Amino acid sequence: MVLMMLDSAFGQIALILLVAAAAGYLAHLARQPVLVAYIFVGILLGPAVFGFVAADAVIEGLAKVGIAILLFLVGLKLEISLIKSTGVVALLTGVGQVVFTSVIGFFIVVALGFDLIPAIYISVALTFSSTIIIVKLLSDKRELDQLHGRIAIGFLIVQDILVVVAMIVIVTIGQPEGSAESRSPWLILLGSAVFLASVALLARFVIPRVMGWLARSTEVMLLFGVGWAMSLAGISEALGLSMEIGAFVAGVALASSPYRESLGSRTVSLRDIMILFFFIQLGASLTFDDAVSQLLPALILSVFVLIGNPLIVMVIMGFLGYRSRVSFKAGLAVAQISEFSLILIALGFSLGQVENSVLTLVTLVGVITITVSTYFILYSDQIYDRFSGFLTWFEFRTTDVSTSEDDIAHPYDAIVIGAGRLGSRVISGLREKNANLLVVDTDPLALTRVRSKRVTTLYGDISDADFASSLPLNEADAIICTVQERSTNLVLLETLSRFKFTGAICLTAMDEQTAQLFRERPGVTVIKPLKMAAARIVDSLPEPRERPQKNSPPKA
Repeated sequence: MVLMMLDSAFGQIALILLVAAAAGYLAHLARQPVLVAYIFVGILLGPAVFGFVAADAVIEGLAKVGIAILLFLVGLKLEISLIKSTGVVALLTGVGQVVFTSVIGFFIVVALGFDLIPAIYISVALTFSSTIIIVKLLSDKRELDQLHGRIAIGFLIVQDILVVVAMIVIVTIGQPEGSAESRSPWLILLGSAVFLASVALLARFVIPRVMGWLARSTEVMLLFGVGWAMSLAGISEALGLSMEIGAFVAGVALASSPYRESLGSRTVSLRDIMILFFFIQLGASLTFDDAVSQLLPALILSVFVLIGNPLIVMVIMGFLGYRSRVSFKAGLAVAQISEFSLILIALGFSLGQVENSVLTLVTLVGVITITVSTYFILYSDQIYDRFSGFLTWFEFRTTDVSTSEDDIAHPYDAIVIGAGRLGSRVISGLREKNANLLVVDTDPLALTRVRSKRVTTLYGDISDADFASSLPLNEADAIICTVQERSTNLVLLETLSRFKFTGAICLTAMDEQTAQLFRERPGVTVIKPLKMAAARIVDSLPEPRERPQKNSPPKA
């Protein structure tokens, strides 16, 4: 019966999801990113091992959707302000690492016997690191807001921009001559310019109004976001560009929207499921013979990525005056190749510019480097302490620009969830004390009202665990939830527990049972609006007149 199920695309998808869930759980136990599990699932179910799943049209279509959503999210999260906040170091380190890694990597790849075009592809693929993985690891370690974390995210954003540029170059000049898809590079550039100008105008004058209308429903907002990404991906592909570029542009167009965080958090789960099919398609393209023949080159290139890339970052940051601890921990962010490296090679494979063996090689390097570098980051302090004597050699300047390397910024006195009647009173009271606040709500009108009180606002549904996780929890001294729904408060409480939030926590309870549940958690203060309202009513009443007690004798 199982074999009969695998004859249909629906059965294959069911098997993929079930095996991926099991592999993801094992990856979680091993403290590994799920991307590693996805790659193993693709290899395991593909022709290289069991051959249960083939790269047919259905899997290929789902894989394209996954890549499009991934690029859409990259564009949506593109915060140039992060690069500005870390100054020159993000730009110089990001560009410098890409240049030095690609040049040194090219000579290593040529020495391994690869031809010119495959060597260029492989060396470029070695330069990009996974923003998704690094953000997750640094967030789990509560290091996202430390100096090395901010610098790492800054130069990873620079890498994300460069990888999109690389895709544009490949698609523009990489089509085989005489193919149906081949067009004049000048025609493609002209179409691209018109496309980008049109998107810019829509993003400036049309999209904000549309999203303002849709903001009352987070479900409709998600549907619009995915539809917008797919539409621009299709238009981009029709113009002779890749659909990845269109999806990235779609994200950038919405990056300045006040609804970005909510849309991004809701799209993450869809991305995590759909990108799985890209790795299944990738695994279905690998063969056991290629894996064996490319194992030695993969090990050599993996050592270069794991050790060489961090050293390149340390050299650049050392000349900029950073201490070795900061540059070392930031350098570990580039000790792996990313999912974009695999997408880049897959793009070259689809264009016929690289062979299947190159695709297998880069996939092996990805598995090795992502797996090992995860432990590098998790145990970065212990590794630095062991090799600190050697690593201090990379402090080339005496200027100390990193005295606050262990500081965590706390720009918000409190994050207030809910801007309704109760929330507005809390906000007014805190503003009277000159508190710096971040206010979160799903009602655009409520957020507009509280902006007049000079507070920062953020549109989003706190009952969405992914959105709750995206809040700047490390930057706040207190979290106050004035939303009355019990489930919303529980989701927030679970998120705060998972991130080991140590500040003050205030949750709203409408009944005694819920209040008792919250009180069992250490550090939680319970807000009971009904009790507060009853107390106000009693306080507002006039003093009761003195009345004779029952059965008491009447006064003479």
